[in-house]
Amino acid sequence: MKFWTTRRRDHLAGYLFIAPQLVGTILFVLVPLVLVAWYSLHEWNVLADEFNFVGGDNYRQLADDPNLPKVLAATGLFSAGLLVLNLSLALLLAVLLNQRLRGTVFFRTLFFSPVVVSMVAWTIVWGFLLQDNGGINGILDSVGVHGPNWLRGDVTAMISVIVVQVVKNVGLNMVLFLAALQGVPSGLYEAARLDGASAWRAFRSITVPMISPTIMLTSIITVVGSLQVFAQIAVLTQGGPGTSTTVLVYYLYQQAFQFHHFGYGATLSLVLFAIVLVLTTVQWQMRKRWVFHES
Repeated sequence: MKFWTTRRRDHLAGYLFIAPQLVGTILFVLVPLVLVAWYSLHEWNVLADEFNFVGGDNYRQLADDPNLPKVLAATGLFSAGLLVLNLSLALLLAVLLNQRLRGTVFFRTLFFSPVVVSMVAWTIVWGFLLQDNGGINGILDSVGVHGPNWLRGDVTAMISVIVVQVVKNVGLNMVLFLAALQGVPSGLYEAARLDGASAWRAFRSITVPMISPTIMLTSIITVVGSLQVFAQIAVLTQGGPGTSTTVLVYYLYQQAFQFHHFGYGATLSLVLFAIVLVLTTVQWQMRKRWVFHES
């Protein structure tokens, strides 16, 4: 029997096609994840060149950490605010820019351009604008309103970092929503108008169900992205005032690279991984209720 059959050649071709992705996943996802789990069982003092096995001490420290509930609350608040504001604003912009009006190409470019700007440069500019004597308060002073020190108040600091992140990335979700809106058959809207449906009823009963796969996609992207935010916090507020804007990623960075608690930092990274995994799984499982025609 001939060994090098057509079927085996096809199988080999398939394995070769997936090999780069498979090797990359193993080297850059699975291996680091295993190493992080291993480091979480140790206390690694880089300065003293000591690497000691401590078992579950880092996990017990996690349970006793008085700052962790505040950090998780700040992380949840940031993610929820970003999700609601980003998706609602992106959908609104997409609906407006989907109209056949002059100048829509210019505005699409305008709203999308912040997406391609360097994150650090974008955040530094906003840091100057949000200072007590910055551009935002200058505009408010011109109309007789005295603005606060945006980055030094517990509430205003969180609002500021959320708004900066939304303005930076809303264009990406806007483009995704715009592509989805352009795929909705126009005949559905014509039938709705003939039945006497209002614009709002057509939006609720036709637009939202038809673009529900994109809504699910953008919600997952936005939630996962919100849990990975670091540069904005590091440049704008450094987690302050107090711990009001200390999200989990920044707290992980502080423990590992500022306080040199690498074992505890690895433990926090596993907490972050678990949160992302759970939220993504929940959102994916809820697709049967969210997504039109999903079974």
